[in-house]
Amino acid sequence: MTDPSQQISQLRIDRSNATAAKGRGIWLILPLAIAVIAGVLWLAFGTGNRAVVVETETARKPPSIAAAGSVLDASGYVVARREATVSSKLTGKVREILVEEGMRVEADQVIARLDDATQQAELALARAQVESARAGLQETEALLRGARLERDRFRDLAARKLTSTASVDAAEANFDSLAARLEFGRENVKVAERAAALSQDALENMTIRAPFGGMVVSKNAQPGEMISPVSAGGGFTRTGICTIVDMESLEIEVDVNEAYIQRVSPAQRVSATLDAYPDWQIPAEVIAIVPTADRQKATVRVRIGFLERDERILRDMGAKVAFLGADTVAEPESMVNGVLIARESLQQDAAGDYVWRVSNDGKVERRMVVLGSSADRDRVLIADGLSAGDTVVRSSEKPLTAGQKIKAN
Repeated sequence: MTDPSQQISQLRIDRSNATAAKGRGIWLILPLAIAVIAGVLWLAFGTGNRAVVVETETARKPPSIAAAGSVLDASGYVVARREATVSSKLTGKVREILVEEGMRVEADQVIARLDDATQQAELALARAQVESARAGLQETEALLRGARLERDRFRDLAARKLTSTASVDAAEANFDSLAARLEFGRENVKVAERAAALSQDALENMTIRAPFGGMVVSKNAQPGEMISPVSAGGGFTRTGICTIVDMESLEIEVDVNEAYIQRVSPAQRVSATLDAYPDWQIPAEVIAIVPTADRQKATVRVRIGFLERDERILRDMGAKVAFLGADTVAEPESMVNGVLIARESLQQDAAGDYVWRVSNDGKVERRMVVLGSSADRDRVLIADGLSAGDTVVRSSEKPLTAGQKIKAN
């Protein structure tokens, strides 16, 4: 028989394995908790040393006092108000081309000739028809003179009662018929002459002339090719001989945001700069403000004319213009003081105007600045506080503090 004390001991719960398993679980959870705490601490305190991503720009010296004192800046392209792609009135084969790109031509100068063999034959036929009509007219005139004499003779005989009235009437009818035939012949001569003039005009159309004086900027056809005033024959028929541009009609077209169009007025002085010659200031003025707006771009087109002509100004060149204020005067470039930066780079607080200047070690420093006279533009003139070549922060992903490390985007 089993001892009751042994039976009672068997009813006890063995907790030794559970204690060991609990100890192993604690050791597994502890590293995970430490990693989470470290991540939280890094997010809370480690981001302060991380570089802030910013957009920077370089302060540049204005090219002239006019550009620094403008009331509005815009960009556009040089366009020609007078240009033409010269073609022919008739379809024909090119026989000769007398121009090349870059050649200057005068008004009515011959630039090409087409094959005119057919037109020469048609003109010869028309002239022959004119001669035939004139010969027929001479014959009718001779017959009419004879009919007049015969009529007069029968009238005299009738007055003396020597002929019948029917004979007189026949002579009168013959005269009237020949007179009408003479008038018909004269009209035929006019018709033949006009047909000959049309043939002559068609022949002259085989010689293509310049409509106005200008510069040849492109040559579109070669001898032996077909040319037509309308597109025909797929890609085997040309629609133009060359393109001529009147260089005296060059001007600048810019699109001005409609929010700033009130700063532009007709005859306003403008300082223009070509992208190809950034140091060359070209005097210009506003020709016209096109009285319509582009609803998609919210802009108004402005035409600007050059006050000085130069061979360096070419069609389709990019250009930047500065619309000058009424009190802006031309001064030597040596008198230009200060640098230009984007308005977004300028910051303000109770202490005044300042910018974040980027130092050589990649950190930013707060730099107080003094504004120039063009503080109402998209680009502002900094009269004091910055030098040409300084790098400033234009925008940043978060507020900056002095000594903050930055990373240029």
